[in-house]
Amino acid sequence: MKKKNKIKRIPELKTEEDVHRFWSTHSLTDYLDDTEAVDEVIELSPELARKIRERSRKRLLTIRLEEWRIKRAKEIARKKGIPYQQLLREWIGRGMSADSPRKGKRHAQ
Repeated sequence: MKKKNKIKRIPELKTEEDVHRFWSTHSLTDYLDDTEAVDEVIELSPELARKIRERSRKRLLTIRLEEWRIKRAKEIARKKGIPYQQLLREWIGRGMSADSPRKGKRHAQ
């Protein structure tokens, strides 16, 4: 029996900090069904476009985790309906944000 994917709704975000906190741990691709098409064209400066491309690039990273941590991450991800690698990236991102000296601000690396 196939499990129906529930449409994820973008929550009401009241402050810029709420917006940052939410989108730093979530992917827009998970919420595409809760968006609507627009005809506006937004032109980015070449510098901003370059920064966006750099930030979205991913590299393969190998880390060793205990079997029970991997199993638990897979269980939680399954319940959330997302790949476990995405869940681990979200957790790492939250941890980095929490440990950041400039709380709530993203750093370009």
